[in-house]
Amino acid sequence: MKFLDLAKVYIRSGGGGAGCVSFRREKFIEYGGPDGGDGGNGGSVIAEAVEGLNTLIDFRYQQHFFAKSGQHGMGNQRTGKTGDDIILRVPVGTEILDEDQETVLVDLTEVGQRFVIAKGGNGGWGNLRFKTSTNQAPRRANPGQEGIERTIWLRLKLIADVGLLGMPNAGKSTFLAATSNARPKVADYPFTTLVPNLGVVGVDNVEFVVADIPGLIAGASEGRGLGDTFLGHVERCAVLLHLIDGTSGDPMGDYTTIIQELEAYGGDLADKPRVTVINKIDAMDEEERAFIREEVEAVVGGPVMMMSGATSEGVTDVLRALRAQIDDKRLREKKAETEDEPWRP
Repeated sequence: MKFLDLAKVYIRSGGGGAGCVSFRREKFIEYGGPDGGDGGNGGSVIAEAVEGLNTLIDFRYQQHFFAKSGQHGMGNQRTGKTGDDIILRVPVGTEILDEDQETVLVDLTEVGQRFVIAKGGNGGWGNLRFKTSTNQAPRRANPGQEGIERTIWLRLKLIADVGLLGMPNAGKSTFLAATSNARPKVADYPFTTLVPNLGVVGVDNVEFVVADIPGLIAGASEGRGLGDTFLGHVERCAVLLHLIDGTSGDPMGDYTTIIQELEAYGGDLADKPRVTVINKIDAMDEEERAFIREEVEAVVGGPVMMMSGATSEGVTDVLRALRAQIDDKRLREKKAETEDEPWRP
C-alpha cells in the first residue's frame, strides 16, 4: 500500500426536498383541507476517524463525494425520505483543512471522532404547515434548502510518542528495526526511507510508538532533498530522538543542521524535549568515542548518549531515557508473551 498524507477532496451535501401543495379529496368528507407533507432533509457529508488506516491513499482514486438529496413531500401528510449521509473514513490524526490549506476545520485525534463537514439542506414545508384560522386553504409550499458544495484538504499527521530525527543514513531505520517488529528498508545510500514508518517499542513492561521519517539535509525547508513536510508526522510526539552519525566526519555540523531545519519549520517542534544520541559507536574505539562525545556535548550544551543500532549496545538505556520523557497516559502496558499450548482434542 502506498503512503499518502495529503489529499484534495470535493464534497457536496444533499439538498432538501420541496414541500408539497396538496388537498384532501375523500368521499363523505365535506371540508378536506390541505394535507401536503414536508420535504425530506438532505444527506450530510461526515468525516470519521477509524482504526486500521494509516494512509489517505483511498482518496487518490476517489475525490468526489456527493450526498443524496431529500425526497419531495407528498400528499396525505407524507414527509419525503431523508437523503443518505456520506461518511469519509479517515485515519486517526487527520486534519481537515479549508480550501486555502491553512484554516483547520477539525483535527481528528481519537477513534470514533466525527465531524460534519457539510450539513444537508433542510426540507421545505408543505402547505399543511401554512394553515391558519384565516387561511384555511393555503396554496404555498417552501422549496428545499440547497446543499453545501466545498473543496477541502485532508492532511495526515501520524500519531506517535517518539519521533526520530537525523541526517540521511544516521541509523534511524536500523534503530526502529532493532527495537520493534517494523521492517523499514535499510541500505547504505542516502534517502533509503521515503515515507514515514511506525513501530511499537517495548521497555520495562511498557510500550510506546516510534515514528521514523525521511532524513533531513541542509536546505530541506527550501525544498532540498525530500523537503521538510514529513516533519508534520512528529509534531504530535512527546519527545524527539535525535540520532547523530558518529562516523560522518562532522557530527557537530550534522547536529546544527537538523536544529536549524527544525527552527525553520516553525511551530513548537524545535522546543520539544529531545534525547540526543551518537549512533554507530561500534565503528569507533574508546578514544574516538570519548572525543566525539565531548565535542558534541559542547555544541548541544547538555548530556549526549551513545549507542549502536547494529549491535544494540546502549539501546536499552536510550529507550529508558525516552520512556522517562513520555507521559504515563500515553504509555501502554506490554502484552505478556505466552507460549502456545499444545493442541488438545
